[in-house]
Amino acid sequence: MEPKPVIFHIDVNSAFLSWSASYRKNVLGEEQDLREVPSIVGGDQEARHGVVLAKSTPAKKYGIVTGEPIVSAKRKCPGLIVIPPDFHLYVEASHSLINLLKSYFDKVIQYSIDEAWAEFTGYELLYGEPVAFAHRLKEQVKQELGFTVNIGVSTNRLLAKMAGDLKKPDCVNTLFPEELEKKLWPLPVGNLFLVGKSAAARLNGLGIHTIGDLAKADPEMIKAHLKKHGEVIWNYAWGREEEDEPEAKEGNKVYGNSITTPVNVTDVHYARQILLSLCETVGMRIRADKAKISCVSITLRDNDFVNRNRQMQLDSATDVTEEIYDAACRLLDSLWDGRPLRLLGVSTSRVSHEEYRQYNLFDREKYDRLEKCNQAIDTIRARFGEDSVMRASFLKTELSHTSGGLNKEKRAELLTVKNLRKKGKKGG
Repeated sequence: MEPKPVIFHIDVNSAFLSWSASYRKNVLGEEQDLREVPSIVGGDQEARHGVVLAKSTPAKKYGIVTGEPIVSAKRKCPGLIVIPPDFHLYVEASHSLINLLKSYFDKVIQYSIDEAWAEFTGYELLYGEPVAFAHRLKEQVKQELGFTVNIGVSTNRLLAKMAGDLKKPDCVNTLFPEELEKKLWPLPVGNLFLVGKSAAARLNGLGIHTIGDLAKADPEMIKAHLKKHGEVIWNYAWGREEEDEPEAKEGNKVYGNSITTPVNVTDVHYARQILLSLCETVGMRIRADKAKISCVSITLRDNDFVNRNRQMQLDSATDVTEEIYDAACRLLDSLWDGRPLRLLGVSTSRVSHEEYRQYNLFDREKYDRLEKCNQAIDTIRARFGEDSVMRASFLKTELSHTSGGLNKEKRAELLTVKNLRKKGKKGG
């Protein structure tokens, strides 16, 4: 008899703020703990849309929310402490957390820089009762890494993730199928995973205000109003995952970047240029790992903070920036309705390391040429710096030609290390 599946979802509480606060207090020796006072991690305040990236619990009490402009947050709390982000620190802290999880579990799926799933199934004889172990793991993270996490425990990834949000911070929460009616269904429908403000408003207009209302609604009616997304979230209300939820394997690694724009984006040419700058860094990371991807998706956030996503499957796996960019532009054309944008993101998935490519009659010479060109540019950037080569379209703009993700210094470090490793292998 197979053991009952048990999944953990581990999520860092106010990750950027928590990681910065821990470093300042435990490493730099600052007396004040930013987590105990109204404070935020904010984007570029000189830019028009410096926004709140993370907030402390005391700041939350003032009504400050992630994503709002810093000027708005300061109006709510005049004494608010604002610190800049340190992405190098965040990457290192994320690695420390994932390494700790991998010391316990064979299957760890990183969902974002500050959250991951871990499969506990079958570890009962080794670690004991799952919820009790989750409490021990939470305390170990706090003591050894210096920050707090929430751990959600359930039978699948969807419910484990939603369990983690039930009560914060520094908590272990369960949400097993038999607990849905009591714990999940009374919550506002907007609390359900993948139900944004726009979808919640449409559901409210249909008389659906709680997750329980959605679960009990006619699925065909929901699908008629919200198309495929309606079918997905109706199943989510019952705690059912989609069939193609990611497995713990290589193909689920995601390479992605996003950027909050300094001005509202209303021009399609500017939007495409932002996508190109994001695709540059995504492509560099894919090639640095000697990987190829076959799925591209984009995320758009408008000035009402409504997120929309769309993805497409490529005919063949690729590591070529131009092919990723072409797919991103096609997705932009099909998804964007012209509403001003404040965030754009590009993400790629379905990763493989196979050299095989399915050519059509016309693309082989073009693909080979672009592939060699991309590799040559990566080599130059690793040796002389990221800004040593850029596309001509960025010469007369203020937009960085490599946007999003890690800071330039960290990307240069990773590219250089990988380049040196490659040379070392060739030298024997």
